[in-house]
Amino acid sequence: MSSKGTVAVVGIGRMGANIARRLREIGYDVTAVYDVESGVAQVVAAELGASAAQTLSGVTASADTILTVVSDDAAMLAIFSETGDSLLDGANGKLFVNCATLSPGIHVEVERRAEARGASSLEACMASSIPQARAGTLYLMAGGRPETYERALPMLEGMSTALRYIGPAGSAAQVKALVNMVMNSNTAALAEGLGLGDALGLDLGMLREVFAQTGANSRVLETDGADMQAREHDVYFSAAHAAKDSGIALELAREHGLELPVAAATKAQYDRMIALGLGELDKSGVAELTFPGRATSRL
Repeated sequence: MSSKGTVAVVGIGRMGANIARRLREIGYDVTAVYDVESGVAQVVAAELGASAAQTLSGVTASADTILTVVSDDAAMLAIFSETGDSLLDGANGKLFVNCATLSPGIHVEVERRAEARGASSLEACMASSIPQARAGTLYLMAGGRPETYERALPMLEGMSTALRYIGPAGSAAQVKALVNMVMNSNTAALAEGLGLGDALGLDLGMLREVFAQTGANSRVLETDGADMQAREHDVYFSAAHAAKDSGIALELAREHGLELPVAAATKAQYDRMIALGLGELDKSGVAELTFPGRATSRL
């Protein structure tokens, strides 16, 4: 057993698998992995020398810390179900570190359920992508009890180069929702600017250089601008996830009586991508809706 302790990972998609690789690389004993796609779990388990757990209760039994990276609110509540096979079975003394982007209230509920079983729960929201997960250079925002954060801190430091404790359960998820809402809106606006530039016959390389030196600059110009121009939409953060996360922010706004027309229009663009069968493209694929002639060509 590694001196750094035992870890199991639930949700072995692109992010979960690369986090598992990183943790093993820095000395954690990754004992088990679990995914609804059992074949994926078996491949990653073989690579890491871990078991491909067949049950959620088996995951909990295998490690002191269980890290989860699942797709949405429903999936999170399912793995922490209060009945049937669940991570909560035998959870006394365990630490759950939950990295998915979820509605804030889900993190609050998971903490309640975990503590009722004698376990601890922390949200560790990620504001980075696949390469950063593999390299251990994530930006992490944590929410939960301060003592739980301190318990998880050594592992979180191994996963990240920037780490911020936000506050109680749900607070980090609120911040993450705002981060993604603004990022998604910036991405959609950039796609419109480049799409209009293309329609005007402008040199898009020149246009991106001008954007970078003016008020049109943004982080997504750096990460997505060239991809939009070249129609290279390899997935780092999918359009479907962009729609989901913008929806989380809009629901928070509704709960507080606010209207966010820019965020709503952005979500509508990503919803349109899903309707066109483009939801599994990277969020940069929103340019397929704005460049002349692209939406009908369907790549």
